[in-house]
Amino acid sequence: MSRTPRRLLCLTAAVAALAPAWAQVPTPDTVLALPRDLSPWGMFLNADIVVKLVMVGLLFASVVSWTIWLAKSVELVAARARMRRAIRALADARSLTDVSAAQADGAAALVAAAETELSLSADAPAADGIKERVASRLERLEAAAARRMIRGTGILASIGATAPFVGLFGTVWGIMNSFIGISKAHTTNLAVVAPGIAEALLATALGLVAAIPAVVMYNLLSRWTAGYRAQHADASAAVLRLVSRDLDRDAMPNAARRAAAE
Repeated sequence: MSRTPRRLLCLTAAVAALAPAWAQVPTPDTVLALPRDLSPWGMFLNADIVVKLVMVGLLFASVVSWTIWLAKSVELVAARARMRRAIRALADARSLTDVSAAQADGAAALVAAAETELSLSADAPAADGIKERVASRLERLEAAAARRMIRGTGILASIGATAPFVGLFGTVWGIMNSFIGISKAHTTNLAVVAPGIAEALLATALGLVAAIPAVVMYNLLSRWTAGYRAQHADASAAVLRLVSRDLDRDAMPNAARRAAAE
């Protein structure tokens, strides 16, 4: 056998051996058919409509959480600062009439409630009954202030509890669609499967992004609200002490009152 036919046989064998490898190389049409943009925005655009709705809902929930956080933080910080000034003014006063409206800014409602009850009970014979009625008014005002401060924070708790499950629903739906696409394409090529799975997992990531800050915000606001309630209780106690002091002074005989003044 001459050398030329032998070389042709060797070249033919090499081509036959490399043919399977060439068959697995993706064609330009196949590469163009695959989604190239795997950024968060690109994955959102390529996602299923249900997964898109889940992502939009989670983003909206995150915006709501931050809005509530900013609004309640400003409200609580301002209320606590006013209450601290009011507590100092009540502690320095000798009588309920010594506390001006400006000084009792944070506790103005408490002072007004005490003065209203004293006016209504001016002809009451027993001071103990007056103190009980004043304490009852102050207790109701404290409860109302606490309800006002926690208003809206329940939404944070709901978002923190449900957002991960909503994101998980979007992930499950997206993975189901990926498996359906695999069955239709009759291929298990990772380049075809990976984009759909990544889009599905993006929903879970958004769920965690919405839930984790909401839980942290809710816990912080709960602690701040508890601190404000303690301040409100201190102010109520200070007002009640002033009321008790004024009632005891009114009950003193004139001679003893002059002696005490001297």
